[in-house]
Amino acid sequence: MKELLSFLSELHDNNNREWFEANKPRYREALATHQANVARLIELIASFDPAVEGVSVADSTYRIYRDTRFSKDKTPYKDFFSAFIVRGGKRSGYGGYYLHISPKGHTWGEGSFLAAGNVSPEPCVLKSLREEVEDSAELMARNIEMSGFTLDTTNALKRTPRGFSVAAEYEYLLRQREFILSRDLTSEWFMHPDWLERTAELFKRCKPFLDQTNRAIEYAYSI
Repeated sequence: MKELLSFLSELHDNNNREWFEANKPRYREALATHQANVARLIELIASFDPAVEGVSVADSTYRIYRDTRFSKDKTPYKDFFSAFIVRGGKRSGYGGYYLHISPKGHTWGEGSFLAAGNVSPEPCVLKSLREEVEDSAELMARNIEMSGFTLDTTNALKRTPRGFSVAAEYEYLLRQREFILSRDLTSEWFMHPDWLERTAELFKRCKPFLDQTNRAIEYAYSI
């Protein structure tokens, strides 16, 4: 992992095609390490969440090449490795387990992080999730607290959406536009020989939250 982190750190500082082509053997080695780690992490998560059993590495990982067509940032490469391990694969729409490895930083803070949930839910899914909050807000709040992760409120609404009602202490849940838990990691985390097992144990604490939100997502897709 030390070489993988070193590669990503240097890529961050030299995000151009010339440097990348000159260091492509290092990229291939780092990618192979990442793919092997994701394969193992899928196995570990499947031991407590059978819904992800059989999900492939390809269905859980992303290309390093950035789509710059509609972005002001024209750097050609992502300076991180990531994986989204979820039932049905990364485009299924369900909530899952996200690993982000970045020695330089990310939009939510500095360094790498773990997350559990799903990004940008469809309107029908968001409606179902808010209905779940109405029905079981106390349970969701307890599942969040027991996870040891933090609910990401970056994109939350400032006001409670119309048509929904819940006790005042849980209105923050109704204002969510994404139901995502996150937890920051330092680069030292990946230096432990059992970091994959440790990561899986952290993700395991998020399963009750994911079980609850995925039930709401499944209901939205069934009607």
